[in-house]
Amino acid sequence: MPVVRERHLSLPGTGAPFAADPVPGRARMRDVATTTRRLGRGTYVGYALGSLATGTFGTVPGLLLLYFLTDTLGVAAGVAGVTVLIPKLWDVVWNPLVGGWSDRTHTRWGARRPWMLAGALILPVFFVAMFAAPLGLSTGAAAVWTGVAFLVAAAAYALFQVPYVSMPAEMTDDYQERTTIVSFRIVALTIGILAAGALAPVLVDSAGGGRGGYLVMAVAIAVFMLVSMLATVVGTRKAPRTTRPTGAGSLLTAVRVARKNPWFLRLWGTFIVQALATAATLAAIPYFATYILDNEKSTTLLFAGLVAPAIVVMPLWARYGHRAGKKRAYVVASLLYAAASLGMVLGRVVPTGVVLALVVLAGVGYSGMQLFPLAMLPDTVEADEARAGVRRSGLLTGLWTAGETAAFAVGPALVGLLLAVFGFVSREGTDVVDQSSSAVTGILLAFSVLPAVAMLLSLLALRGYDLSAERLAAVVEEAGTGTGIAPVEQADR
Repeated sequence: MPVVRERHLSLPGTGAPFAADPVPGRARMRDVATTTRRLGRGTYVGYALGSLATGTFGTVPGLLLLYFLTDTLGVAAGVAGVTVLIPKLWDVVWNPLVGGWSDRTHTRWGARRPWMLAGALILPVFFVAMFAAPLGLSTGAAAVWTGVAFLVAAAAYALFQVPYVSMPAEMTDDYQERTTIVSFRIVALTIGILAAGALAPVLVDSAGGGRGGYLVMAVAIAVFMLVSMLATVVGTRKAPRTTRPTGAGSLLTAVRVARKNPWFLRLWGTFIVQALATAATLAAIPYFATYILDNEKSTTLLFAGLVAPAIVVMPLWARYGHRAGKKRAYVVASLLYAAASLGMVLGRVVPTGVVLALVVLAGVGYSGMQLFPLAMLPDTVEADEARAGVRRSGLLTGLWTAGETAAFAVGPALVGLLLAVFGFVSREGTDVVDQSSSAVTGILLAFSVLPAVAMLLSLLALRGYDLSAERLAAVVEEAGTGTGIAPVEQADR
C-alpha cells in the first residue's frame, strides 16, 4: 500500500474530485503566483447577493430592536439591553460549531450550500417573530419572547453566514481573485445596509407605527432576506470547489487551530478591534446628531455618509490592493478612518458641512476596512491548509465571526459606559434634554476619540503579518516538500 501526499481538489464547475500534483506545493505554487481567473461575473454576482441579507440582518436589529422593546413593548431599558446582548454572546460559542459542522459536511451540493439553505429558510420566520410578541403578554414575557426569537434568528443567521464567508477560500486559489470576489460582496453588503437602515423605519411609519407597523416591516424585510439568500444558494451552484474541507468544530478547537496560524491570529485581532471601533461609531451617531449637531434627523445623513461611499470607492480600493498589496492598502484605509474620526472631535466648533465631509472620508476608509480583511482571510486559510493538510475554513470563519459578534456587543457597551461616566442624562418622550458640557465631551469622545484610538491600536497586531502572494507561495511550497502536509494512505487500485 503506497503512501503519497494527496490533495483533494475539484474540477472547476463540477465538484468532481481528482488527484492533484503528487507534490502539491508545486501545483499550488503555480496557482498562487498566477492570476488566471476561474470564475465568471455571474458567480461573482451570485455570491455577492447573499450580502444583501447579511447587511440587512446586521443592521435592522441594531437599529430598531432595542427601541422597539423600550418604546413599543414597554420593556425597561436595562432588561431590553440584556435581551439584545445575550444572543450576541451565545454566537461566540455557536459560530465555531457551525463552522466545524460545515467543514465535516460532504454532499453533492458541497459542504457549504446545504447549511446556507437551512439558514435561508429558518431566519425569515424568526425575524418576523422578533417583532410579533402576542398582545396579551406582560412586558417581561414580551421581552422573553423577543429574546428567544432573536436568539433563534441569530443562530439561523450563523447557519447562512459562517459557511457563506468560508466560500471565497474554496471558490478560487488565485490570490488576487479573492479580492475581486470580496469586493463584489462588499458592494452588495453596503447596499443591504443602506437599504435596511433607510427603509425599515420608513416601513414602520408608513404602516401606522406601533406593533402593527413593526410587524409589516418585519414581514417585508424577511421576504427580502429570503430572496437574497436563496439567490446566493442557487447562484453559487457552479462555483468550483478547489478543496474538500474537513475537521471538527468547537470554540476550543477553533482557538487551538488559530493559535498555530500566526497570520490568522494577527489579522483576526486587528479585525476584532476595528469592528469594536466601527460599532462604537455607529452606536454614537444618534447622540452626535442630537446633541452635537442639534438635529436628531441628521442621524440618517451621518449613517449614509459613513456607509454609502463603499458603492463608489470599492472598485478603486480593489485596484489599489492589487497594485500595492492587501496589507498596505488595509493599513492606508485604517489610517484614513482613524484620521477622519479624530477630526470629528471638533464637531462642536466646525460647520456641519465639514463634519459631513469628515464622515464621508471615514466612510471611504471604512469601505477598505471591510474589503481587505475579508480578502486576506482566505489567504490565512490557504496557509493553514498547506501546513495541516486539511481545509478548516469553516472552523476558522466561525471563530472570525464569533470575534466580530463579540466586538459588536462590546462597542456599544463602551459608548454607554463612557456616556455614563461623563454624566449623560437619559430622556423619556420626545423632548431633548439639555446636557452638561461634561456630557457633551463624553459624546465627542465616544464618536471620535474612542474609534480613532481603537483603530490605531488595531494596527499594532497587523505589524507582523507578512502573508503576501510571494510568502503564501513559499508556505505552500514548504508544505509540498514535506514540512507541512502529513502523508495519507492511498488504497491499492
